[in-house]
Formats: sequence, C-alpha cells, structure tokens
Amino acid sequence: MKQSDLAILLREGEGSMLEYKESLSSSFARELVAMANSTGGRIFLGVRDDGTVKGIEDSNALRARIQDIARNCDPPVKVRVGRVSKITVVTVRESDAKPVQCSDGFFWRQGAVTQKLSRAEIRDFFRSEGAIRFDLMPCPRFHYPQDFDREKFDYWLELSGISGRSRVEDVLVNIESAGRVGGKLLFRNAGVLFFARNVRHFFNQAYITCLLAKGTDKVHVLDRKDFDGGIVADIEDAMRFIERNTRTAWRIEALQREDIPEYPMKALREAITNAVMHRDWFMEGANVFVELYTDRIEISSPGGLPKGMTLADLGHKSIRRNALIADLLHRIEFIEKAGTGIKRIRDEARTRGCPEPRFEETGFFTAIFYPNPEVRAQAASQSVGAARQASTKLALSEHQVTPEVTPEVTPEVKLLMVLKGEMGRRVLQAALGLKDDEHFRRAYVLPALEAGLIEMTLPDKPHSSQQRYRITPLGLEVLKKAKEKN
Repeated sequence: MKQSDLAILLREGEGSMLEYKESLSSSFARELVAMANSTGGRIFLGVRDDGTVKGIEDSNALRARIQDIARNCDPPVKVRVGRVSKITVVTVRESDAKPVQCSDGFFWRQGAVTQKLSRAEIRDFFRSEGAIRFDLMPCPRFHYPQDFDREKFDYWLELSGISGRSRVEDVLVNIESAGRVGGKLLFRNAGVLFFARNVRHFFNQAYITCLLAKGTDKVHVLDRKDFDGGIVADIEDAMRFIERNTRTAWRIEALQREDIPEYPMKALREAITNAVMHRDWFMEGANVFVELYTDRIEISSPGGLPKGMTLADLGHKSIRRNALIADLLHRIEFIEKAGTGIKRIRDEARTRGCPEPRFEETGFFTAIFYPNPEVRAQAASQSVGAARQASTKLALSEHQVTPEVTPEVTPEVKLLMVLKGEMGRRVLQAALGLKDDEHFRRAYVLPALEAGLIEMTLPDKPHSSQQRYRITPLGLEVLKKAKEKN
C-alpha cells in the first residue's frame, strides 16, 4: 500500500472492509474472524477511532503476536502484515472455509461494526455458506416403520434396478437415506422426501403446484393442482399435468406416424427434476411451481441458483445444492451426474423445433419454455377447418381415441397388440422391444390409459410394484378394428 492510498482510506473512515485499532487489544481476534467471515479487509493498527494516526511500534514481537492470533482461530485466518508510515496494516483474506470462530465465538462484519452471531444467525450463516446440508440432516420426528411408505420404496427400487433380497433397512442405509443409531433407523431428510407416507407432515413446503392459466397471466386460472406424494410422484404427476394440458400434432412420413409435441417434454421433465433437486429446502414458505400459459410454460424453484453460480455459468458449471437428493434421483435415471442438465434442456428444445428456453433468477430460479411453432400453426389451421366442417378429422389430438375413429397402428394400438391378460410395465416394454422407459410411459402407457383403452389392476396404488395393466372393452373394440384393417 502506498502513502497516497493510506491517506484516502483515512479520509473515508471505517467501513465493512476497514477497521481502526489503536493497539493490539483483546478484541483483535474478533475483528479477524469477522472479516474472514465476510469479504476480507484491512485492520490499521495505530489509528484511533476518529482516524487520527497515533502510530504503533513495528517489531518482530508484534508481527509474531498477530500471526499467532490468526493461527489460533478455527480454522486459521490467513493474514498479511505490512507497514505504511507509522501504521501496521493487517490484510485479512476472506476465508474459503467459513464460518470462522475465535475463542469468543462467531463474528461477522456489518458495515463498520463487528457483531457476534446469535444462534439463529449462526444457523442461517451455515446454511448460506453450504456448511449445513438439508438433505443430509437427520429427521428425528420420522419414525420407522410407522411413517415409512413401503410402496414408494418398492417403486423407487424397481426404477433403480437394484436387485437381490437385501433387507429394506440395509438398502436404506446403503443408499444413505437413513443411518443406524442405537439399533434404530434414523432417517435423513432426503429419505423422508422420497419415502414418507405423508411428506408434508414433516415438510410443508414439499409439493409442486401446477396451474393452467386462460391467458398470459394468472388473472384467470382454469385448473390448479398441488402434488405432494413425494419427490418421485410429484415429478411424474407434474409431467402428467403438462401432458393433459398441451397438444400433440403428428405427421405421416414413409407410412409412419411421427408425434410432434407442443413443448419439448424431455426438457420439461429435466427442468422439473432440477427444480426439485436444486431448490433451497430451507425456504419453508415456498414450493416449486409449474405454470402453463397460452404462450409459454414456466418452472420456478425457490432459492435461486446455488451459492457460487451465476446465470452465465449455466451449461458450463454445476454445483449441487442437495447432493443426496441428486444421488437418489440419479439412481433411478431421472438425472445424470455429469452436470449437463441445462445443455440437455437446450439441445432437446432445439431438436423438437422449439425456441431456446430462457432462464431468470429473482430469488427463484425460473426456466421458461416456448411452444413449437409448427404445432401452433397446425392448431390454428385446424381450428378454422373445424369451424367450416365439424366432421373433419383433426390431425391435432389430445390423445383421445374412440371406436368411430379408423384405427391406425399408433403406439396405443401397438400396446394393445402385445397386451395379453394382465401384464406389468417391464414385461410390456420388453414385448414392444423398447429400451427408453420415459418414451414407453409417455408415448404408450399414458395415452392408452387416458383414452380408456387399458386400465390398471390397482388404480388406487398407481406406483405399486405389483401394478399390472389389462385391456378395457373399448380397447378390445379398437384392437378388433385394427386387426380387421390389417
């Protein structure tokens, strides 16, 4: 530091990054940790509170005491000691292992004042710095097995592909959803979010709100659903809500039907999964929102981007706010760990002919998706055609099939052709020769269910590992017509 720089700082007075001290007093350690817990700063030794330079003798003993006090902080504070005129300048570096404490406790810098952190402030500080992880925290209010939902666990197990006859408790411990304490299972928050019977009994913020608006704002809401069945079910239910309320066009090329969704469905699923996975779960009064407007879909996640991330980093850098939640989703292939989610979202939108999604951060992190112009153009064209001739067959459908429609070899009909008696999802998928679970669910099972062509054997337990599907009377009629045509 130059003499001219010192003069400027003395004129400006104390601030968040500058402290005057007349001597090396007992409060020096507090100033060190306060600056280390903030953004760093300088301490001028030999200057009175009013900015008057008194001076302090420079000696090896003084410098050794300063370094000794810095080393005795927990963790040690990095300082550099210099000399300008009659003043000893101690430059304090911001700690990369916050929070830092001294023997008197935790302190931080607020303006020109060093303040001791209260218990609540320490908790919030740990949270903001990522030192406390919500998903890893124990949930002592959760009692196993009373609060445990075996069906949710079995469904997760099926999706994960974990085989064998391991005890449920052993699997829960191995996947880190719970730990053994005194011979009992103590669930972590992540385990509760995935496997609790009633998740909102423990975390009221654990749900996704989906709403369908009449226009481009929330003035007129046509439909609203709150999904709170656990992380996996919430993601799947939110996707079903989107699928029910968006359109699918189709084109025929080389005698094959190609479906063209209004929105990039895989990208939307990725965005909803990311919203749940990366949200700030400490924000108890906020939840994930999926909002459908006439011109866009918005997916919002509480808490904004994780600390250390900016909008410019999206697609290039990845920080997982809730690593255990991410791991449990990765095991069932809802996400990849490579940190390429934003890139996949952009690529999928481009592949599906949709404009590139937009991302915003305003305390919430929001992903905004826009519809495929081709589908919108086809919808407008068919609306005009329908007004002229109501009997005209529409190329645009809402996944509705009736006996009067001439059966085509659509995915729904292909499903009917292999469905014999009562069959499970895995068996049906194998019979169709399909490897992509999500494509099978979205293109085959959901349309057939919504059209009334097939039904569940356990409709009250949609995620049960014992779930099977069978053809309905309507499905038999459509199948019969398809066979007659072919």
